[in-house]
Amino acid sequence: MQKTTHYPQARTLDLIWTSMAIALVFVATLLLNIRLPIAANGGLVHLGTAMLFIIAILFGPKKGAIAGGVGMGLFDLISGWTLWAPFTLITRSVQGYIVGKVAWANGRNGDSIVFNIMGAALSIPFMLGGYYICEAILFSSWIIPAASIPGNLVQNVVGLIVAIPVAVALKKTPLFK
Repeated sequence: MQKTTHYPQARTLDLIWTSMAIALVFVATLLLNIRLPIAANGGLVHLGTAMLFIIAILFGPKKGAIAGGVGMGLFDLISGWTLWAPFTLITRSVQGYIVGKVAWANGRNGDSIVFNIMGAALSIPFMLGGYYICEAILFSSWIIPAASIPGNLVQNVVGLIVAIPVAVALKKTPLFK
């Protein structure tokens, strides 16, 4: 099998884009967050969710999954939520994959606002369910995790409200045309 001269450059560029996406999710989660006073485990509202949505819409399911899971997992590791990191890695990877898969299905490449919204909305129950199961395991209770559902919903709604106009604007730039 003969390698083309462009293949190594394409892999390097892909690695750079993926690394930048992870960093953007991490920074949006770290710097732009508010701890909700709902309950002890009431959650954290941050713009990492918006960045996950944006990346999945712009780059598709693979980068959406990697950026969401790794970016927010890293946040958990360094910010006192270490116990949550494995659950975040899985839950947010699934969420990013779903958003990207719906946004990019049938050759849409994230160009349909309706399908971008649908992808994000469809991912929300998976995120809620993932964290609910995580908390049920960590707290040995099926009741306690209910307290974090409102905060997680707020986080996703804010993420959706921020992500869709930003993704639409970025799609109009020469980089994404």
